[in-house]
Amino acid sequence: MGGADLGPAPYDLLLAALGECTAMTIRWYARQQDWPLERVEVTLTHAKGGVEGKSPKVDHFEKYIRITGPALTPEQHDRLIEVAARCPVQRTLEGTPVITTRTAD
Repeated sequence: MGGADLGPAPYDLLLAALGECTAMTIRWYARQQDWPLERVEVTLTHAKGGVEGKSPKVDHFEKYIRITGPALTPEQHDRLIEVAARCPVQRTLEGTPVITTRTAD
């Protein structure tokens, strides 16, 4: 609508929010535990389509998480992956949010 496609698409912003929230949650947890985390990378994809056992038009998000920290134990690494699923944005997407629309009159 006049923006000449110069900015991100709405779903790009949603993926950015989910990715940063995931990385931030992992970093926060590792810092709380004083674990030797060096880097977190989160890559996401989004598609609309069928998922087995669900209606045909569901949103499907895939997160690929790369955790770097050579001194992390396998148990710490696995725990950080578990913690990643507890980021607030993911919880919102998995929940049943209620959106109310009002006019600004």
